[in-house]
Order: sequence, then C-alpha cells, then structure tokens
Amino acid sequence: MCGALARIAPLRLAEAWDNVGLLVGDRTQPIRRVLTCLTITESVVQEAVADRADLVISHHPLPFKPLLKLTSDQVASSLLLRLTRAGTAIYSAHTAYDSAHQGINQLWAEKLQLVNIRPLVDSSGDRSPDESGPMNSPAESDAQVGSGRYGDLATEVTVSKLVRLAAAISSSVTPRFVGDPHQIVKRVAIACGSGGGFLAAAKRHGCDVMITGEATFHVCLEAEGMGVALGLMGHYASERFAMETLAAQLNESLPELRVWASQRERDPIHLLPAIDPSP
Repeated sequence: MCGALARIAPLRLAEAWDNVGLLVGDRTQPIRRVLTCLTITESVVQEAVADRADLVISHHPLPFKPLLKLTSDQVASSLLLRLTRAGTAIYSAHTAYDSAHQGINQLWAEKLQLVNIRPLVDSSGDRSPDESGPMNSPAESDAQVGSGRYGDLATEVTVSKLVRLAAAISSSVTPRFVGDPHQIVKRVAIACGSGGGFLAAAKRHGCDVMITGEATFHVCLEAEGMGVALGLMGHYASERFAMETLAAQLNESLPELRVWASQRERDPIHLLPAIDPSP
C-alpha cells in the first residue's frame, strides 16, 4: 500500500518542512480495510476503530511535529494511542499529494476545466507551513508537478460566477471572495488549503484570480492591492473532496481492499443562522 500511495503522490514532492509517508505502524502489516480523511479527529478515530480500519490515510499528518510524550493528556497523543491500540496504521502524503500530477491542485484545475495547466511553483520550489484519476507513472515528467496550479478558462467569467462554480465543485457552504464581483477573469490560480503564500506566484504568472481555502486578513489586503481576486472556499472544503477521490481511485486500482472516505468527518467551522441586529 505504501508503494501504491507513493506512486500517486511521490514523497519527493513534499515540502522540506512536512512530515509525510508512513507515520505510525508496521510497513509489513497486511491490510484489508482503509479509511481516508482530511484530518485525524475524535470522530475519525471512533469510525476507524468501530469499522476496524487497518490503515488511516490522513491528508494532514499526525503526528506533524515531534511529540515529547505519548500520553492521553494531550489531544494529538491521545488519538495516536487509541489508533495504535487498535492496530491502525497512519499514512500521510500532505504536500506531496497537493503537488502531484493527479493531486489536489490538479484535480481543482481539471474540475474548473482550465486549459494550459501548469504548476505555480515547480517541484523544486519551497514554501512555509503557514503558506500552505489514474495513478502516476514513475517516469512522470517533473514539468507536470509542483506547488499550486494555474491555467486559463475557455470562456471569461466574472469573479462572482467563478466563486460560485468553485463552491459547487467543493461543496463549500462558506465561500467568500476578495475583489470586485463583476471583474472579468480568464487566468486562474489554484492553491488548496492555506494558499496565501502563492499569491506572488499567481501575480507573476498573470492570474486574475486565485482559488484557495483560506487566507489571512493581510494577504487579502495584499491581493486587493495587487488586483488579484481571491475565492476562499474554506480550508476543509478546498481539500476534503480529494480524499473522496483518492478512496475511489484506490478502490478501483486495489479491488482486494475496502477503501472508504470517512463518513463522520465534518468541517469544524459552522455557520450561524441569520442574526437579528435589533436589540
């Protein structure tokens, strides 16, 4: 399984700061049941244990940073303890999957039906942690991989229409945008998750708009000043759909396994109903 995942998302594509690959478990352990998720949370652990998953493929690594203690006193170590007690291994490709030939950003570009798709940053590029189909062939060209993506729409649209389309693709219930909703856009940048670190690259490649999960207030101001519109889908929505795609891909290529995307995972950010402003 580790080999199959490394073909989909070659670990050499991961950023230097990332923690990827098999993070917990015995590489020789036979597996039959595999759960994919965006993040290992309490709900995901409950599901993995209840459904006897041998492996959890989590986009966001757990552990991400070194742990000094492995106790039930902290959330991350408690989740790890429960999975290890159940004999459940953990694998994460994270930024390697972001950048892969059929990774998250490429999936976004294809769902938006962009043409002339290219990486925003080539596979040798780097970024910091807070800037964050068919299997790949081992002979895949480096020109096809790298951080982010950009490409052109077949037909120009307004910012408003593109953001609505992106929200429909990702099932985002919290889409927001920066810029003029009536601005006509043609060249689109993609940076899943927290994509503020790619804003300069988007501008450099002549992009009119960047679709991402989230960006800080100051990045939004910078984008406005640059004249680059932003479509903000929410971090969860911008990446979760790809873990469903990955599960389907693994089911097709490895029919002897049962692979499913977590049914209990949810976006931790919720919307309040309309609030009456009157006292």
